[in-house]
Amino acid sequence: MNKAAFVLMAFLAGAIITGCSKKSHPTTTTINAPDSATVKPVKKPTLKTAVPKVIIVNDKAAKRSVDGRYYYDLEGHRYWRNNRDGKYYLFHKSMFDNPDFKSRGN
Repeated sequence: MNKAAFVLMAFLAGAIITGCSKKSHPTTTTINAPDSATVKPVKKPTLKTAVPKVIIVNDKAAKRSVDGRYYYDLEGHRYWRNNRDGKYYLFHKSMFDNPDFKSRGN
């Protein structure tokens, strides 16, 4: 084997080993889309549903608190039962003084 053939085979073996390396990556070109790196996705605003002040719930679906009052939880909001009209009202601090929201001793 002459020197030229040996050098050529060594060069080819080295090129194959380095060409198949996981560390070598082809370069990316931005000829087709130069602004692709600067474009950000547009986020759609989330729609918030309005929280109703009054709901009507069957008493079988509602839960009972320790003091005997009915309440119902809907999407993270607590509604308390008004004993006068049977509707459930969104919690407000004035409910503590209102006798319509107090337990009837059941």
